[in-house]
Amino acid sequence: MAKKLALKVPGVHYPLIIAAAYSGFTMYGLGLSATIPLTISTSGHSLASKMGVIALGQTIFSLPMLLTALAVLITLPVLNAMLHPKAGQPVKEIDPALHVESKTAAVESADFGGATVASRLNNSRVLSLLIGALGMVYVVVYFVKGGAADLNLVNFFILFLGILLLGTPQAYVAKLGEGIKTISGIVLQYPFYAGIMAIMAASGLVGTISQVFVDISTPETLGFWGLISSFVINFFAPSGGGHWVIQGPFMVDAANVIGAPMPDVAMSVMLGNAWNDLVQPFWILPALALSRLRLKDVMGYTVIMMFWVGLIYIAAILLWGFLG
Repeated sequence: MAKKLALKVPGVHYPLIIAAAYSGFTMYGLGLSATIPLTISTSGHSLASKMGVIALGQTIFSLPMLLTALAVLITLPVLNAMLHPKAGQPVKEIDPALHVESKTAAVESADFGGATVASRLNNSRVLSLLIGALGMVYVVVYFVKGGAADLNLVNFFILFLGILLLGTPQAYVAKLGEGIKTISGIVLQYPFYAGIMAIMAASGLVGTISQVFVDISTPETLGFWGLISSFVINFFAPSGGGHWVIQGPFMVDAANVIGAPMPDVAMSVMLGNAWNDLVQPFWILPALALSRLRLKDVMGYTVIMMFWVGLIYIAAILLWGFLG
């Protein structure tokens, strides 16, 4: 919609309108797409024995969260409008020529260019061979240990076989972009983020990060520290469900120990996740693919939006903790 608006309305600063459209993504943590509230409202969820089943009326439909959603819904568009260049300032309008569908569009959007270290890695056959070989070794070990083929394994095998056959990371991203366009970045990166999540969980790093905040919390402030730690962890595990699997047990145990309100604690993790998504490149990739912009074009705006939304979320969680 933002792209169409930029094509129809002269004088619209294209990077800002794309960033503004993307900024609405943070609202998912306050609505019916919020993974954590939906999970803990389901009978038999993994932490039910420690926290029980918490109805949506205590989380996303509670008065504090409804007021929080209203505050974001009203103020974030106002902030976005205020960020638009004023009269006389330079404006980057959309280039209609770049938005004519062509078979080479995905390749062009995947051109990283430059003689940087990142560029050399993107064009390295050795790196592709190493990554692809590691994937194939995993498949062999999986079957040697008696594993059975399933949809996840088939997808995994195809993904890493493609990395092997296409020679360089840049060639693979370009071909992937031709095939699945707007979600190619997510498909490519998700297995690696899953690996990062597993390493963090197995090494105890997430527990260490969370425990630091837990040690300095009171029942009223545990939600605040849960929000902050969730924001940090989401850089490494940008998935609401996976995020809760990693951080949820530590936060629930802490809430039980110090007597913090469980809905507040659960929503603090959810909002930290949704807050960080404003500057989490992983989820911006589809917007960049659709708009043909680069991350640097929109990130400056989303960082400002992140600071504002963070103030709202912090205030909401603290008031909820102290006022109930």
